[in-house]
Amino acid sequence: MATTKQFFAAFIPCTVKSPACLAGLFVLLLMLTGCQTAKTPDKVTAAFWEALIEDKLEIAKAYATPASRDLVKKEPNLENASVETGQIVINDPAASVETIITLTTNEEAGKTLSFNTVLAKEHDQWLVDYRQTLLNISSQPFNGIIKSLKSLGDIFNKQLEQQLPLIEKQIESFGQELKKQLDEFGRQLEKPSPPDKQSPHPGTI
Repeated sequence: MATTKQFFAAFIPCTVKSPACLAGLFVLLLMLTGCQTAKTPDKVTAAFWEALIEDKLEIAKAYATPASRDLVKKEPNLENASVETGQIVINDPAASVETIITLTTNEEAGKTLSFNTVLAKEHDQWLVDYRQTLLNISSQPFNGIIKSLKSLGDIFNKQLEQQLPLIEKQIESFGQELKKQLDEFGRQLEKPSPPDKQSPHPGTI
C-alpha cells in the first residue's frame, strides 16, 4: 500500500492547478489514515461511530462503503454519546459487529442502543455498510436515532385517554337517537292499516 508521503508526491502538481484535486486528496488521505489505523471490523466500527458522534462526517464517510456514504448524516441525538463493541462475526467478505451506544442527550440520557454494525470488505479493507446498519437500527424496539415505538405508543395512549370522554358522549348520544328511531318505528307498526278499497265488478252499479 502506498505511503502518505507517496500520495503527497503524486498529488502536489495536481493540487496546484485544481482545487477539486485538493479535495480529492483530502478524502484519499482520510481513507488512507482509516486503513492504517483501523484494520479489523471492530476497530473500523468504533472509528466510524466515534467520528459520527463527534460530527466528523468526512471521516465517518471514509469508513463507510461508497454505496452508503451519502446516507451518513449528522445525528444530533448521538451528541456526546459513547460507543462500545462486542461480538464479531466474520463471513468474508461480510462481517457484523455488536455495537452498544450509550446516549447522553437530555431526553434519552442513560439509555443504550444495541444493534449490529454491518461491514463489507472492499479492496481488502473493511468498510461500514451504513445502509444495512440503519435497517438493523430501525428494527430495534428502542433507538436514539429513530423515535421509539414505545414513545409513539405512550403518545397514542395519552391522546386516547383525552378523547375517551368525548367518544363516550358520542356513543351515548348515538344510542339515544337510535332508541328514538326504534320507538318511532314500533309505533308505526302498531297503527292499524287502513282497509283496502275494493274495485266494483264490471256491470254493477
